[in-house]
Amino acid sequence: MSSAKKKVIVSACILGEYCRYDGKTKKISAVEEALKGYEIIPFCPEAPLFGTPRERINVMLREGENRIVTDETNKDVTKLLEGEINAFIAAHPQVDRIVLKSKSPSCGYGTTPILDEKKDPIALGNGIAAELMQAHYKDIKIEDECSFMKHNPNGSD
Repeated sequence: MSSAKKKVIVSACILGEYCRYDGKTKKISAVEEALKGYEIIPFCPEAPLFGTPRERINVMLREGENRIVTDETNKDVTKLLEGEINAFIAAHPQVDRIVLKSKSPSCGYGTTPILDEKKDPIALGNGIAAELMQAHYKDIKIEDECSFMKHNPNGSD
């Protein structure tokens, strides 16, 4: 029987890393506490590419396809993020659990605002990382920090 710890991918910002677009963190102590028995693999595809702080990005529906677009300069960064996320997945081909940041254009799972060309919200969907991880880790449930906070509403630092 293997004694290796189970592996969990966790959005780095909810682990307390200062990697959000605004240079802040969204630490949720309840997440780290609940995952004590796991090998935690921090994940943020945006910070290595764009630095911190950085221009905000959005999921935008363009020509029938979700694209990742910078908020002010309107630059499509979808391919850059896909490359970063796919490299991360290749480095971690097998995991047991995934916990991502809700509402994030990268990590949101069913909670990310999808915008039209005028930047008005038209739906909720997945961020680009959640989409790619769902396709690769087919049998792994993707969760967000909200499921941990329901059990501990004071879990946010």
